Amino acid sequence: METTNPILEGKQVLDVNDIMNILPHRHPFLLIDRIVEVERKKRIVAIKNVTINEPFFTGHFPHYPIMPGVLVVESIAQAGGVLLLSEVPDRESKLMVFTGIERAKFRRPVVPGDQLRIEVTVINWRPRAVRMQGLVTVDGKLTCEAVVMCQLVPRREETAPTPAEQAVSSEQAPEPVLETVAHE
Repeated sequence: METTNPILEGKQVLDVNDIMNILPHRHPFLLIDRIVEVERKKRIVAIKNVTINEPFFTGHFPHYPIMPGVLVVESIAQAGGVLLLSEVPDRESKLMVFTGIERAKFRRPVVPGDQLRIEVTVINWRPRAVRMQGLVTVDGKLTCEAVVMCQLVPRREETAPTPAEQAVSSEQAPEPVLETVAHE
């Protein structure tokens, strides 16, 4: 995956706009706010500021908001995605998808007001796949760790619906028929 003009060339800090130029994720599923350190193909450090306005807090859990652990692991994958996809010249035509998660451990809850420091180190880098170790800390204390495996796959092209698909989606479902049942 050697490129002559990678997007990270000479950059150590990326803001959210730079991140969105690399990742396809958007609000509310973009889970990293800033990149603060980068070593091409080796290591990346991202920041996620967790606020009470995150949509998942309304249901997880009312009166005791905790960021779901799977989303913390997703933030590891997204940070790794910035590292991986920044090396892919035709990244607009690719997606990075999970192929595995190993040894995920959650050490303490993530709550509103926390700032996640997401450190991702490459374990194995192949042309279309990568295996990475992620460590997430809050105030220097380990919150989550996991090994994630991801693979580059072709992105499906968006196509207009066929006339048949349009007809099916525009049809209204028939009104349900309720029967009266006599109870004896």
